[in-house]
Amino acid sequence: MLKLVIANRRYSSWSLRGWLAARHSGLPVTEVMVDLYADDWQQRRRQPDIAVSGGSVPVLWDGDTAIWNSMAIIDWLDRLTGGERYWPADRAARAFSYSAAMEMQAGFVPLRKCCPMNVMRHYPGYALTAEATADVVRISHLWETAISRFGGPWLGGAAFGGADMMYAPIASRLTTYDVPLPAAADAYRQRLMAHPLVAEWVSAAAQETRLAPDYEF
Repeated sequence: MLKLVIANRRYSSWSLRGWLAARHSGLPVTEVMVDLYADDWQQRRRQPDIAVSGGSVPVLWDGDTAIWNSMAIIDWLDRLTGGERYWPADRAARAFSYSAAMEMQAGFVPLRKCCPMNVMRHYPGYALTAEATADVVRISHLWETAISRFGGPWLGGAAFGGADMMYAPIASRLTTYDVPLPAAADAYRQRLMAHPLVAEWVSAAAQETRLAPDYEF
């Protein structure tokens, strides 16, 4: 039995990645949503289903085995589902997709700090820092290169996969803060936001009532 612990859909970028991976697997997964902004959060994060990760989410439980970190969750589910759902079969496309996903995992901190995820807001005219702007240039280049090399519409080619899951919160941020992009990159952003699973996440976020003032401008 698989169980996925996630946080507030409105704000939790890493939860979105893990959730997309779980839903894409096609496997039955029980979802547990925890409120990072509730008064009892510090106590809740010490409970065994979250404490194992050091108090962060998402955490995927496969029976009594815990997997945390979104790339680890993708890798685990990829193995459970036969290695065909998350990464392209083409060797070059697979290498590019995995590398781009790992770059997302480790990088783009200035953009994350400048543009906190909030899937329910739109802030046109929002000013980026120079460092965040450099991140946007790099991300646009990655997206355009992947689609040009491998034919799109997704980063690995024809099929939605792990790299797209890793960049979904970035697409959300760029949408929220109305960040201008080159045409090919913006078309990909729109496709990613319109993907049925991403749209399902946003729809569920709209039902949440908890607001975090630090992310509401």
